[in-house]
Amino acid sequence: MMRRIISFSHFFIPAAVFSLALIISGLAGYVFKGGFNMGIDFRAGLIQEVQLAPRGFSLSYDGPGNAMISLNNTALSITISGVGVQGFTAQYLLSDYNTVGAFALAVNQIEGISATPAVSVSTPFRVLVLDAQVSPVLPSSNMESYWIHYLPMGADLVPLDELRSALASFGTPAVQVLGDPVERRFLVRMQDSDIGANFNSADIGIALENYFGPGSAAVTSSNYVGSRFSKNLADQAVWLLGGTLLLILFYAAIRFKFQYAVGAVIGIIHDALIMVAFIVWSRMEFNTTTIAAILTILGYSINDTVVVFDRIRENIRIYPDEDFETVLNRAVTETLNRTFITTLTTMLAVISLYVFTTGSMKDFALALLVGLVSGVYSTIFIAGGIVFLWEKKINRKTIENKTVKT
Repeated sequence: MMRRIISFSHFFIPAAVFSLALIISGLAGYVFKGGFNMGIDFRAGLIQEVQLAPRGFSLSYDGPGNAMISLNNTALSITISGVGVQGFTAQYLLSDYNTVGAFALAVNQIEGISATPAVSVSTPFRVLVLDAQVSPVLPSSNMESYWIHYLPMGADLVPLDELRSALASFGTPAVQVLGDPVERRFLVRMQDSDIGANFNSADIGIALENYFGPGSAAVTSSNYVGSRFSKNLADQAVWLLGGTLLLILFYAAIRFKFQYAVGAVIGIIHDALIMVAFIVWSRMEFNTTTIAAILTILGYSINDTVVVFDRIRENIRIYPDEDFETVLNRAVTETLNRTFITTLTTMLAVISLYVFTTGSMKDFALALLVGLVSGVYSTIFIAGGIVFLWEKKINRKTIENKTVKT
């Protein structure tokens, strides 16, 4: 039984008008809303990773040489070295200890090391945290204490709004969650305009302790990104998108006719602009993750477009007597099931990503969902429409030339 051919070509012009309206609304939103809601990747200023983790115990060293401390996700290490000292390293796996007191007692076994708990010795912890703004060399007992922070078991989640309130004295710094929210890790970005002449990198940690309580926060990393670097990153993103479009144009022009290449490129430009319009109106942060989502959709869209164009080329050979409009409609109809099944399967995975993640990954998944719908739409109505109108114009000129010769 022959499948009924759907006349997609009747909707090419209305679809183009609809897409144009969406793109114009995106451009209008960009102008009236002051551009993108730029993420921390494209802003010059101070970047700090902070963790709301209270002080667990203090460390000091009164032996020969120097004692240095380091920490990774699984273990804490103490290295003793120096002139005339037989150096050694002691490593303590976090998984071997259930409480702050047990960990402090184990570290106390090193000669010269003194570990003093600041909380009940029976306090359970998830992870230990070091303050990156403090020297890793342990001080002597007559100097200021070196504090090891800890993340309590069952610690309450901290909403982003509460963290922004704690940092309100610095203006409107960008804040986002890092990793699992239960770890209470955050990335704080302050623009150059928010940093005053008397600002110190330790001020963020002090502000958090003033809000959440003394010793309640640790700065785990601190970096400054200059305006030149952030501008270079933005320029590289533009060049990356432009280079992608040129490579796709070159590939499609070799594999198909030039008009097919133009249709494919206009189709993926359409997808990129639709995603940009969505990002502008939703005020989603525009960052490197957003660019990754756009590039992912461009690859998905061109793959779908190439499948349809392949079927068009095949049907031209199979049905040489059919006009191009029928050939195109037949090709889109024949690939429709494949397009829907592939898209729906991909969307199931992306929806799971959206439901079960937070922060930038959630935004990434949402942008992908919009892009997937746009990719299917542009393959059928935009890329196909460009090729149809181009071929129609070529056929009209051919007929006119034959008429003139006759």
